[in-house]
Amino acid sequence: MANVQLPDAVLVSKYIAGDESALSILINRHQSKIFGFIFSKIGDRDCTDDIFQDTFIKVIKTLKSNNYNEEGKFLPWVMRIAHNLVIDHFRKTKKMPLFRETEEFSIFSIMSDQSLSIENQIITEQVELDLKRLIDELPSDQREVVQMRIYQDLSFKEISELTGVSINTALGRMRYALLNMRKLIDKHQIILTN
Repeated sequence: MANVQLPDAVLVSKYIAGDESALSILINRHQSKIFGFIFSKIGDRDCTDDIFQDTFIKVIKTLKSNNYNEEGKFLPWVMRIAHNLVIDHFRKTKKMPLFRETEEFSIFSIMSDQSLSIENQIITEQVELDLKRLIDELPSDQREVVQMRIYQDLSFKEISELTGVSINTALGRMRYALLNMRKLIDKHQIILTN
């Protein structure tokens, strides 16, 4: 089957032109990455199956309605759809995983997941923007600790030495920062997605 070797963009064009087999090649080509990404966020196989299917239902609807204009970037586009459906799932189940029990953002797990570096970079750009906006709204002492902890990956010992406060004060500022960010998320009804 000659179609198997074709680039994504050509297969997308063929599918839009009516070649149904082109879509199954695209799905087979990318399903392990997309399924793996969804599963890494959801952790439940049945639920992942549902979201995976919903992702491709949305892909098909968009392609069929001639609204696709991603200029050959098929996989990152599908990953964004999957990511948004994961967010929708958490919104519906009221289990938005914004905070872990350790009071660290689990949204950072999306940002630090290296398994999909290029795709992740694209789908997390907006997440990072939203996060930066939240951090910018914090009081300066809390903002400083969050930036050092998250973006510079400093320990609380290093933060306390650099800022001239005790470790407990640094920890306290981080805790208040996370509480404030939680309030800001509720106030602005922010979902950390694009």
